[in-house]
Amino acid sequence: MNLRLNEKWVKFKSFMKECHRVLRITKKPSTAEYKSIVKITGLGILLIGLLGFIISIGGALLGI
Repeated sequence: MNLRLNEKWVKFKSFMKECHRVLRITKKPSTAEYKSIVKITGLGILLIGLLGFIISIGGALLGI
């Protein structure tokens, strides 16, 4: 029982070290980076929505 608890504690500490390492190397995006990410994401959402709409209209016209 004590061995399993120790094993879980070691895994937890390792996970926390990894989280700390990731948070240290991340940075807040600049305004230009943020705007470009928003534009690309919005374009992707629009394209996927348009594709779904076209498939829906095609299915309605074919009676599927």
